[in-house]
Amino acid sequence: MELWPGAWTLLLLLFLLLLFLLPILWFCSPSAKYFFKMAFYNGWILFLAVLAIPVCAVRGRNVENMKILRLMMLHIKYLYGIRVEVRGAHHFPPSQPYVVVSNHQSSLDLLGMMEVLPGRCVPIAKRELLWAGSAGLACWLAGVIFIDRKRTGDAISVMSEVAQTLLTQDVRVWVFPEGTRNHNGSMLPFKRGAFHLAVQAQVPIVPIVMSSYQDFYCKKERRFTSGRCQVRVLPPVPTEGLTPDDVPALADRVRHSMLTVFREISTDGRGGGDYLKKPGGVGEARL
Repeated sequence: MELWPGAWTLLLLLFLLLLFLLPILWFCSPSAKYFFKMAFYNGWILFLAVLAIPVCAVRGRNVENMKILRLMMLHIKYLYGIRVEVRGAHHFPPSQPYVVVSNHQSSLDLLGMMEVLPGRCVPIAKRELLWAGSAGLACWLAGVIFIDRKRTGDAISVMSEVAQTLLTQDVRVWVFPEGTRNHNGSMLPFKRGAFHLAVQAQVPIVPIVMSSYQDFYCKKERRFTSGRCQVRVLPPVPTEGLTPDDVPALADRVRHSMLTVFREISTDGRGGGDYLKKPGGVGEARL
């Protein structure tokens, strides 16, 4: 079905009007700028995944493909004017498997993760990500471990397999123990799956803390500017000799140390701004 000439003229006028309005919205509406930036962020990641898929497919599903994804994503922080500062990278155990646990604030966590991601380390992600178009396929090729959180039995089975993989294939895993994104500038209670995994495999836990994004990013306020994020790698926590009965205390101890560091690096002027200094703020209230 062909469009009549008047329809083409109307489409052209609408396109020109859009080109005219975009700069105005960009400079005059922080909310519009927020949506433009987030749309580009997600779209750019999908595009990078399209480029990565044929390169990763040469190896098939392999944890070494994570190096390719990391290399392709390192530049994104420059596009958004975000400075990522890493401290404590020397705490990574040099030659053994371990479980990384990190706080989870938003999809921007990818920037900090890619900055500090150690070799042969893959995230554990919710199964829904597998169906996220090109990004899902790229993650599968990179060895990302997918878990269906709604089916507890399957999740436990997968974690048991992961424990064996850690030991037999010298793999590290990255887990967000909060279980979901937390936009309120603090940390949610930790789920214990990552700690059961570390205890079952008898491997260390390496806590990683990313400072609050509140000085440059806030979903509720529709604000996304440039800024600084600090990523702090904490000393590994050993699990040798621990049993499942020790997991609750282990999870609480690790969360407490991470929350302490989170408050420190989110209020020292080197990431996170003054949000957590505000009286009655979430970070201050959750002691």
